[in-house]
Parts: sequence; structure tokens; C-alpha cells
Amino acid sequence: MPTDCIPFRDTNYFSSLICDYLDEDPRLSPFYGRFPKIENFKAQIEEKYTSFRNDSREVLVSVLKQQYSDINASTKTQLNIDALLSENTFTITTGHQLNLFTGPLYFLYKIISTINLTKELKEAYPKYNFVPIYWMATEDHDFEEINYFNYKGKKVRWDRPLAGAVGEMDLDGLDKVSKAFSEELGNSENAKELKALFNNAYLKKDNLSEATRYLANELFMEHGLVILDANAKELKQLFAPYIENELLKQTTFKAVSKTNEQLNDLSSNYKVQVNPREINLFYLREGSRERIVEKDGKFSVYGSDLSWSKDEIMKQLQETPERFSPNVILRPLYQEVVLPNLCYIGGGGELAYWFQLKTFFQDVNVPFPILLLRNSVLITTAKQKSKLKKLNLSINELFLDQEELISKKVKELS
Repeated sequence: MPTDCIPFRDTNYFSSLICDYLDEDPRLSPFYGRFPKIENFKAQIEEKYTSFRNDSREVLVSVLKQQYSDINASTKTQLNIDALLSENTFTITTGHQLNLFTGPLYFLYKIISTINLTKELKEAYPKYNFVPIYWMATEDHDFEEINYFNYKGKKVRWDRPLAGAVGEMDLDGLDKVSKAFSEELGNSENAKELKALFNNAYLKKDNLSEATRYLANELFMEHGLVILDANAKELKQLFAPYIENELLKQTTFKAVSKTNEQLNDLSSNYKVQVNPREINLFYLREGSRERIVEKDGKFSVYGSDLSWSKDEIMKQLQETPERFSPNVILRPLYQEVVLPNLCYIGGGGELAYWFQLKTFFQDVNVPFPILLLRNSVLITTAKQKSKLKKLNLSINELFLDQEELISKKVKELS
């Protein structure tokens, strides 16, 4: 397949922060660890090797085997899960929301980028194993961001009420979505495959987490992808000391607020992606995911009657750690605590908020992962390529500002 490559900066789609990072602007070096070059993974491996505990590996593998108990996992995926018990095995991770039928195409690009990097690393460091991880954002509660996908210019939407973590949602109403989607697809062989994939995922599973795992597994099982739902009590128990620190010391708020000031001072073009709260945790109950707040030594769940003293909330944490859910600021730390991870692959917006976390990771003594921008792809048809040729337009010129493109063409023709 013919391809054209365009520098990220030339697309005009990426922020100054991301473009400067890709250019290795030295001003940004305090905000990340190691730049994503294959040779830099040697030191990253050594750092993670010395810091990640074997008992954490045992917990991780136990959770994964439980989650894969009713999934038709490939031999390669099963071997990857087993390999995580070895101290010579590390992960490369991407994460994404549980978008209906994958949602935007970049869901696929992120996972493909992750798989490709594990292959490159295996060639460069053959004595180690590298496992691609898709971290499902099952604790997210932004249903409106994930309840649709686009097909032939139409939005296929799943309408239903929601409260709480999306991964635990039942799949009520998706039979109607399936019917509407099937009518749009037609009856070709490819259409039949897509219908079967949709129906097996969304009409035969119990909740959105199971459906998304099935879908991602069907698409990538032959590449050994391992899919993790981190909304698990055993994993939250590993994270409990950091949850306690968040509740009692508010380390995240202090560290990230300071970093945000530094980024703002560095350049007016660097926009802070997210702002920390004093406590960056939600409390999960059935049908509910609400912020935990603290005032005058009393902890409570925002908008509810639930409240605890310091001792009471520590008891809650000890007995039911699964009810404590990290927000967007704290989730990266959770990931790096429970996975033997070397690198996170994400979009520009994701990497921007990771840059806010370096000092925080240092404060809690957790290695900061390498950050890699996912691949971005624009698919063009043969018909579109033909039109571009007739108009004497290059792919690169499509990314110019409209006025700039018009001015350029006027000069060429005059």
C-alpha cells in the first residue's frame, strides 16, 4: 500500500507542546524521563526491573487469568499472560475508553502502535519479553463520549441512561443499535462478518467491559494483545498505599499544581491539559461514581450522604479498596504501580497531561514511563488520489490553512 509520511508539525493538528517534545526541545526535558528511542529502553528496563515486585506480578497474572476465563484467547496471548510472571517480562501499554464498536479509528492505531513497539524491542533486546497491553478505561463515567460510532457519514448511537462506571453497564438497547447498523451494512460477505462481530460482542456479553474485551481480542488476538480491566479488587489492594497517601497527604495536588505553574511559565503556547483536585479519587458504588472530598478532617462523597472520619475511611480502604477509583490525574500512577510497564503510547492530549506528572511520580518514588506519541493515519481512496492529481495538489498541501493554500496556488498559477 503506497504511503506518504508527513512531519507531525506540518499537519497543524498538534500542539506546540507535542511538536516541541518530538523535536526534543531541551526546555521540556524536566517534564519527562527518557525520550522514546530504542536505545533508551535499556536504562528503562533496568529501572523497572529493580523496582517492580514479583508478588505484584503474581497478582496481575491471577487477575488476567480470571478475566480471560471465558475468552477464546490465542496461544500467543496466553503465553504473554504467563510470561508476566517472569522478572524478564515488561509491558508496553496503551489505554482507551470503551467506545462502541471501537469508535474512532485511532483506537486501532494506538493498539497497532503498541504491538509494533513490542516487536521492535524484542529484536533489540532478545533476552527480555515485551507484552502489548490495552488498558480498558472501565471506570470512566463519560458515557456521552463513547456511546456512538460513525458509519458512512451517519452517527450510530446507543441511547440509554447511565450513572456510574461504564464498564459495569449492562448492554440493554444494543439490539436496536444492531438492527439499525445491519440495515446500513447490507449483505456482502464483509458485512456479514461485521454483523457477527458486533452481535457476538454486544448481544452475547453481560456488560460493556466484557463486550469490549471480546471485540479487542477478536481483532488482535493473533498479535498477543493482553486486555486488562483494572477495576479489580486485587489490583486496587496493590494500589492502596498510594490511595492512602492521596487521601491524607494530597501529594498529587501539590506536585501537579507546581508543575502546571512551571509549564505555564515556560511558554504561553503550552496549555495545561487538566487541573488536579485536592483529592483525585472517586468513590464507586453501583450506578454511581462521585468525587471524594475532604473538609475539616471529614471525608465525604460529593452529592451524597456518605461521610467518614479519617479512621473510618482508612477502614473502608482496607476492606473495600475496589470502591476507590483514580481520576485522570491519578490513573497513570495506578497503571505504573500494577504493571511492569516501560512505555505509554497515547495521543497528543494524553501525553500533554502525562507531562504534568513527572514530579509527582518522583515524589512517590515510582519510575516514570517513556512516552510515545501514537501513529496518526489518514486513509485516502484511489478516487481521492485521482482528484488530487487532477488538481495538482499534494497530500502535504491538504494540511495547509485554507487561506495559505489558496495564496500558494494563486502564486503558482500567476
